[in-house]
Amino acid sequence: MESIRMWYNEKLAKKVVENLKKNNFIAHYFDDLSEAIKYLEGCIKAYEVIAIGGSVTVANDLKLHILAENLGKKILNHNAPNLTIEEKLNIRKKQLTADLFITSTNAITLDGKLVNVDGTGNRVAAMIFGPKKVIIVCGINKIVEDVSEAMKRIKFISAPMNAKRVNVKTPCVETGFCMDCNSRERICNVTTIIEKKPTLSDVEVVIIGKSLGF
Repeated sequence: MESIRMWYNEKLAKKVVENLKKNNFIAHYFDDLSEAIKYLEGCIKAYEVIAIGGSVTVANDLKLHILAENLGKKILNHNAPNLTIEEKLNIRKKQLTADLFITSTNAITLDGKLVNVDGTGNRVAAMIFGPKKVIIVCGINKIVEDVSEAMKRIKFISAPMNAKRVNVKTPCVETGFCMDCNSRERICNVTTIIEKKPTLSDVEVVIIGKSLGF
């Protein structure tokens, strides 16, 4: 059964990679997690200032901030422990001009669009313009049919789980489902659909054949 799952994942991911390339992105698929991390390590080695966007995939599953630290890189991570609100804000601003910004995406469509919803907007802002290089890493579980399905995934999977992760007091944390709330702590304030690579940005997408992040 595992071989069938791998076959399906590869077919699915290669279709997305093909369409990402048509949309002018650099795109790769790795079935093996260790191979993906080895590739990303090579990318990180080429830059000095590494910014980490808010991402369970990047920080928890792949631990790329630790890998970058071990390589002696300067890390801009606003989710590091014991930071004040002002320090977090300053780091978010610096991330916009980092050498390399690494994050994930909430969803990616079969035709190669990146769909994201942010609370503050710093993550999607850096994905679009600013850093010298942007690498967006996502698991096979983030692939959906189209933008409509992407929004469903975000509202009914990503948003409630991320709201719980960052410990905000929103209705979805109580119910487990998006309530389209008006809470002051709402994390769904900015929606972006990157249809093609932004003109002046170097954006690369790495898809891994594993279930990663939310």
